[in-house]
Amino acid sequence: MIEKITLNKAPIAKKEPKQLEIHNDVRIDNYFWLNDRENEEVIAYLNAENEYTKDTLRHTESFQKELFEEMKGRIKEDDASVPYKLNGYWYVTKFEKGKGYPIYTRKKGSLDAEEELLFDCNEMAAGHAYFKLGGISISPDNTMASFSVDTVSRRQYILQIKSLITGEVFSDKIENTTGSSTWANDNKTLFYSKKDEVTLRSDKIYKHKLHTSKSEDVLVFNETDETFNTFVYKTKSKKYLVIGSSSTLTSEYRILNADTPDAEFRVFQERERELEYSISHYDDSFYIITNKDDATNFKLQKTSEHKTEKENWEDVLPHRDSVLLEDIEIFSRYLVVNERENGLNKIRIIGWNGEEDYYLPFSNETYTANIGNNPDFDSTDLRYSYNGLTTPNSVIDYNFDTKEKTILKEQAVLGGTFDKDNYESNRIWATARDGVKIPVSLIYKKGLKLDGSNPLLQYAYGSYGSTIDPYFSSIRLSLLDRGFIYAIAHIRGGEYLGREWYEEGKLLKKMNTFTDFIDCSKHLINESYTSSKHLYAMGGSAGGLLMGTIVNLNPELYNGIIAAVPFVDVVTTMLDDSIPLTTGEYDEWGNPNEKEYYDYMKSYSPYDNVTKKDYPHMLVTTGLHDSQVQYWEPAKWVAKIRDVKTDDNRLLFYIDMDSGHGGASGRFESLKEVALEYAFLLDLEGISH
Repeated sequence: MIEKITLNKAPIAKKEPKQLEIHNDVRIDNYFWLNDRENEEVIAYLNAENEYTKDTLRHTESFQKELFEEMKGRIKEDDASVPYKLNGYWYVTKFEKGKGYPIYTRKKGSLDAEEELLFDCNEMAAGHAYFKLGGISISPDNTMASFSVDTVSRRQYILQIKSLITGEVFSDKIENTTGSSTWANDNKTLFYSKKDEVTLRSDKIYKHKLHTSKSEDVLVFNETDETFNTFVYKTKSKKYLVIGSSSTLTSEYRILNADTPDAEFRVFQERERELEYSISHYDDSFYIITNKDDATNFKLQKTSEHKTEKENWEDVLPHRDSVLLEDIEIFSRYLVVNERENGLNKIRIIGWNGEEDYYLPFSNETYTANIGNNPDFDSTDLRYSYNGLTTPNSVIDYNFDTKEKTILKEQAVLGGTFDKDNYESNRIWATARDGVKIPVSLIYKKGLKLDGSNPLLQYAYGSYGSTIDPYFSSIRLSLLDRGFIYAIAHIRGGEYLGREWYEEGKLLKKMNTFTDFIDCSKHLINESYTSSKHLYAMGGSAGGLLMGTIVNLNPELYNGIIAAVPFVDVVTTMLDDSIPLTTGEYDEWGNPNEKEYYDYMKSYSPYDNVTKKDYPHMLVTTGLHDSQVQYWEPAKWVAKIRDVKTDDNRLLFYIDMDSGHGGASGRFESLKEVALEYAFLLDLEGISH
């Protein structure tokens, strides 16, 4: 039972009806006025919501601190990444005890060499409520580093250059970039991408010459199609600079010899609607992952670097209906392929000599394995990572010659209480209402009785083809050790079961994403893993849209919901092409300027479908500076639910006034929000220590 306490009254947002009309359909938005972060009344309302949340959960404050220290205590504070070698230097990222930000270092030639400090983010973050170091790019001669910084949390990075010889940071600051940049081979030409000031769409590639003013920078490419974003990088071979343009369904690349940065980029293969491809260079050829010729799950093709149009592409690995081709890594003697079959990651190793073709062995159904950082073509080792729901992450080197693997580092779980044998994980299948089988990955303490009395947190994302693999989390142990079951529902809209799995959960099939999640919930209840009194759901961003829709469709199934940075005002946002991300997402959600998509979107949009009914306990979180999902979406949603809901359940809204979509910066600050979320859940179960 929830502790009965005297609370301040919940904030009630004023109503200022605004009429929104399109396709002869009128919507009345009473809270449109909240769309103004410069308005003092808006800020006052958000602060009042924060105070109400704090007041409501005041009795859990000591528990939140306990949870924070517990989660922090499992993390090794004085930690370092596994070194990797690049262009004669060994690079390491490390953390020091008592410090919340990473320190970037390198050593020349040998790990026994003297350590060279590149960036200490603890010093750089001083005086900032938020700090994020973006991409670091080292010049080919190892003497300079371009780097980027965001101190607002809107993902608008300021780009600068640092001399690694003198330590001087050059005075020129290039603002409003994506944060990434890449050097030409002349050590004086830097290419970078800039964003549109309003929409934050990455739309321009510029060329900067060392020791010249940014005012002299040359516009190299302008992506005028508002549904595309552009980016720039250098191939692993270091031979080519590449400008990429991509939308949800279409891609296009331009290439230039990195030795001649002042020459013109040439189109690799011009864009064609629904033709997707990505390119890797090796020797005298390009290797292309593509969906050309209806290769839904993608195939690998190859072409000469001099004849790059698609009619010259030839199969290396043909399309397979049951196997999704996700990624490749090219070595001088081997091709390594990241595949996905029946939801499971597979790493395939193929010898260029045609004599070897095999898979690395993985044993269970709740693991994640991915190709790691492999910058050296001639390496005899493949670096990859492996973890599972019960298994901390390991960084592993696999030797192609000896077929032996060496675990270079296993994630440490401190505190002395973790033993992976104390937990059980498995994969089950729920049947959706249309007969399709939906996989669900589960983890819980061994010995738990499946009698319907267990609290269970069900998590999913389900959009953009983004797959939530079963992954280890030391933070999650704070729920598991208190009796929670944790479930990841691999619903349609992700790519867990291949590209078709994604296609079946987008556009005019988006409702499958929501009903899959609900049908997984019903299955978990029917199989006595939990009950509606103890079932909780959580999702963030597009997963927050999922939360908003399921509480409108089946609120009775859940005792509590956590919706983080939730995309809940779908129709209004997708009709506003001045908002970041809108135009680039028409192929994901549809364009509501077309009536068919407008009607379908409106049928599930959480904000538009709030009605007078009982809602579960809810905790909604956002960041004032969020550039992906604007803070006013959850603000309006909370205000509307609070106005019409017919229950006495908690409706709490927490706004981080210093952060954006990714939450607080620093290694441990984000754990405070997790502690708030976990305290909210545990309190609903009457668990207070």
